[in-house]
Amino acid sequence: MAVDITLLFKASVKTVKTRNKAIGIGFDSPKDEIFKRNRPKGGFSPRAKEVVTNITKLKDFLLQHRKDYVSAGSLISSDLTCMTDSERDQIDQDAQIFMRTCSEAIRQLRNEAEKQLVPAQIKEHRGVVLDLIEMYLKGVCKLYSEQRAIRVKRMVDKKRMSRMTPEQHNLVAKTPPSVTSEEKSIKEETPEKSVSEVQDVTWTDPVDPVEDKLSPEEIQMFEQENQRLESEMNNLVDEVRQIEGKVVEISRLQEIFTEKVLQQEAEIDGIHQLVVGATENVKEGNEDIREAIKNNAGFRVWILFFLVMCSFSLLFLDWYDS
Repeated sequence: MAVDITLLFKASVKTVKTRNKAIGIGFDSPKDEIFKRNRPKGGFSPRAKEVVTNITKLKDFLLQHRKDYVSAGSLISSDLTCMTDSERDQIDQDAQIFMRTCSEAIRQLRNEAEKQLVPAQIKEHRGVVLDLIEMYLKGVCKLYSEQRAIRVKRMVDKKRMSRMTPEQHNLVAKTPPSVTSEEKSIKEETPEKSVSEVQDVTWTDPVDPVEDKLSPEEIQMFEQENQRLESEMNNLVDEVRQIEGKVVEISRLQEIFTEKVLQQEAEIDGIHQLVVGATENVKEGNEDIREAIKNNAGFRVWILFFLVMCSFSLLFLDWYDS
């Protein structure tokens, strides 16, 4: 069985080196050194670490400003947020540039690693490292895409709600007399126009610019997000049902426990009555024992008196006969 004696070997070498240094024997050339100095590191490791550090900074930044970023157009949050739309657009632009830069750096590192003449094991190691960095970058890109999708969805919802609100106010404000007066004025000015054209002009919907800017990829992203939310809601519903079943079971057990407690309370009351009765019986028994002891003492006295009188009678008769 092999034994690791590396530490012992290092200690022995250090002892020899200290002794040689004390007697004035040194190394003439670097070739004679047993432990050579650290070789200068190549450019791959520092650059890879720098890419990982930059990706981590981007991830921390997105998570730190996630709440303010996705609150754009939220229907439940207040309009007064710490971040404006221009700042959110700037975050989008900077994040996209940052991710492209990191992707380009990973691609350059991969090309350089393939071109360098290094052993196969080192090349494989560098390839695995770059794959892991690329997966990390994809995870951060996915995080940013989810945040952006939530922001765009909330903006669309807010636009729709803001578009529906004026229409509702217009429907409430309009009355038949005003419509007829408007139609009469239009007929007097331009007899050729029909009432249908006037209604078309009145009910023209403005085109939402946000909906026009949605690309098929964003629509697909929204659909995927809706499916994910639907699955999460289904899971939540299942969990709620399980919790409801457990709560019902707990309530049933609690009712059984309450019944048992009440039953035990009645039994405890009966035991208490029995204990009280037993105590009274013990007291009466003690009184009877005392009375019996007294009676036995008097009976013994009378028996003793009878025996003494019989003894005196016999002595008297014996004296009288003699």
